[in-house]
Amino acid sequence: MRVISFLELVDRVKKACIQANYRLDARTLEVLKHSKTQEKSDLGLYVLDEILDNASIAEKKEMPLCQDTGVSVFFVKWGSRCVFDQGTLQMALDQGVQQAYEEGYLRKSILRDPLFERSNTRTNTPAFVHLEQIEGDQVIIEFLAKGAGADNCSKLSMLRPSDGIEGVKNFILQVCREAGADSCPPWILGIGIGGTFDTVGSLAKHALLREIGSEHPKKIYAAFEKELLEEVNKLGVGPQGLGGTVTALACFVEVNSCHAASLPVAVNIQCHSNRKAQIVI
Repeated sequence: MRVISFLELVDRVKKACIQANYRLDARTLEVLKHSKTQEKSDLGLYVLDEILDNASIAEKKEMPLCQDTGVSVFFVKWGSRCVFDQGTLQMALDQGVQQAYEEGYLRKSILRDPLFERSNTRTNTPAFVHLEQIEGDQVIIEFLAKGAGADNCSKLSMLRPSDGIEGVKNFILQVCREAGADSCPPWILGIGIGGTFDTVGSLAKHALLREIGSEHPKKIYAAFEKELLEEVNKLGVGPQGLGGTVTALACFVEVNSCHAASLPVAVNIQCHSNRKAQIVI
């Protein structure tokens, strides 16, 4: 068995959370710069320049890319031959998040109760954790700082199998039309198809972790992603919803098995502030 240091993981999580909130990854920056060659609106070009300037200032001054530093979402692959020297995974992630949001001067947005109390935990915890066990002695942790603006515009639908491919496309495009400026485009779109009511949303969120420019391993879904991206960019929403030809930077689809009577679909929108990080131990 391999023993994983609880304190080391806390420290790694802290640093990853701060880095993700201060710095866009290189691939996102590259695609944002390239999108200027595709944007035909003068106002859209102006907004893209502002987004890139914001990213540059945030990195140089070590400041958050956005005032909404988000919900802390983790997708964890835990090796079957790994054990902690103390505590639990949830405890380690929560402590790392709490330290990051305190030391990094990141806004704490998590409430204890969603309906009646709505009082702030003042730690940005609990973290939201999706856990998968894998073979081996490695731990892979992927982090998303998920802001409320784009998440609030995300939707799930239990379509009928008879709705078919056109029904899925129509639902995705309708979600994007309604999202507009509230979700801070240009977006990265995570699409989940299949599974069940409670898992299709996780599929969509997990899709956001893919690197921009990557393709689905199955050719039929890679073509579907390309078609969806083209259709979304024809909507004319444009950068920050002010009109233009660059509404989305990427569209990623993840699928799972499902019941013969079901066709679950979820759209999870990620704003241009694509804040994520990976930890491998």
